[in-house]
Order: sequence, then C-alpha cells, then structure tokens
Amino acid sequence: MATPSPTNSDFRLAVLIDADNVPPHNVRGMMAEIARYGTPTIKRIYGDFTKPNLTQWKSRLLDYAISPIQQFSYTTGKNSTDSAMIIDAMDILYTDRIDGFVLVSSDSDFTKLATRLRESGKTVYGFGEMKTPNPFIAACDRFIYLEIIDQHVDEDADHEKDAPARPAARTSKTTTRKEPDKKSASDRRQTSSPVKKDDRGIRKVDKELVNLINSSIRDVEDENGWAFLAEVGNLIVKKQPSFDSRNYGYDKLTTLVRSIGKYDIEMRDTGNPNVKLVYLKIKNR
Repeated sequence: MATPSPTNSDFRLAVLIDADNVPPHNVRGMMAEIARYGTPTIKRIYGDFTKPNLTQWKSRLLDYAISPIQQFSYTTGKNSTDSAMIIDAMDILYTDRIDGFVLVSSDSDFTKLATRLRESGKTVYGFGEMKTPNPFIAACDRFIYLEIIDQHVDEDADHEKDAPARPAARTSKTTTRKEPDKKSASDRRQTSSPVKKDDRGIRKVDKELVNLINSSIRDVEDENGWAFLAEVGNLIVKKQPSFDSRNYGYDKLTTLVRSIGKYDIEMRDTGNPNVKLVYLKIKNR
C-alpha cells in the first residue's frame, strides 16, 4: 500500500485523538504536521472533559474545529475512551468517506485498531510521545513523535518573538546601486556553508541507523550500486514507521545521510533547473 505524498491535498483523513494519553500543548504543530499528509475531514477528540486534567484541551478545540466526544468514566480504573474511539473508527471505516486515519495516542491499546484499518486498505498515521510502546508504532504506516513537533513549534515561536522590528523605509533621492553577484547559482551552492545539525534531536545516529540505511540502499540499488534517495526513504519508513530525519536533528534525509559520511551522493539533472534527483551509494564496497 503506497503512502500518499505529503502534497496530496485530496487525501482525506479522519483524525481521532485520545485526550487521556496525549498532552494538549502545541496542538497547532500537530495539526500542521497532519496537513502535510492530507486533508483532515473528520477531527474528533475523546475523553472525559469533566476531569481537571483535560481542561486545557477545551480551550483549543474551537481554534481547530475539533469535535469533542464526551465519554464519562463509568468505573474507576476502566478507560471507556478507548472503546468509544475504536467504535467510531470502525463506523467511519465502513462509511468509506475517508482514505486514511490519524490515531493520536501513546496507548498500545490501539495496536489492533491500527492493524485492522490497514488490513482494510487504509493508510494509518500514528502520533504519540516517545513512551509509546513499539507494537502500536509498528502497526502504523508511519509514526511521528510529538516531541519533535513540539521542538519545531517552539523554535518558530522563538524566532517570531526574538525577530527585531523592521526599520521604516527611508526615502531618498540618491540610491546606491548594489554590485551584481558574479557567482552563478551553482557556485553559490558549492560554496555555501554546510547544513548544521539541530542539537535538539531526540535520537543519536548509531550503528542501527546506518545498518537500516545500508540495507535499504541494497534493496533498491541498480547494477552500479546507486539508489534513488526517495525510494530509500520510502523503504526505510516501511521497515521502521517511526523513522524521521528530524528525530536525529536534521530537517531532510539528504542532510542526514550526508552528515554520516559513509555515502557517495550524486545530484542528477531532470531537465528542470530547479529540480534535482538525489542518488547515493555506499562508499568502499
């Protein structure tokens, strides 16, 4: 089953949020991330909103048109929220109005639900904290850690807060002509400073990651050992749904593999000067 492109706005998603197992802060970043994978046509959140610990959710629901599903706790120690969310997911599945599901929870109780939805041909995205058990992560087509989203949202907010105000434009009869940049675009790319790592990544590059990348390259490489990076990335996510270059402090897979230093990287022309295809192969084979 092919995972939709992040630019596929026609891919309809049902977003189901377990309020009991997901923190309410930075919901803006979570919804922005979900929008990369499709259009959230159904947005529901489940929980007992009479509890004090869920009051913060209530102030955010209207801003993102998320429909609250009130689920009272009938018995102490029993989570009725899970059952309500699972029942709604199956109802939505059989209406055939959506193409994929987003399950927002850090609870392994949704492992069987994710598996069942994928068996029915639906793409399943999981969102949760790093404490999420691996069975639920493995049951999703892709799993995104909320800690990474939180960091990027905080970074954007800090930039907006710290950005100095622009000075007012001054009018003058005399203008100073700026010397044209004699370097070509390709020269600027070659002399640009290397991409720096974001130190707030939640994982370190280790042997396990290198082995994952190497095995994925071998699975899709041509007779000369070159592999199309996009195919490598798709295969890595299929093998490990929680993989994300942002986990390691890099915005893109290209910068991540370049930082490892174990791969030859080649940029190939496509006929469009603004589009390059990235290929890589393992060094010293």
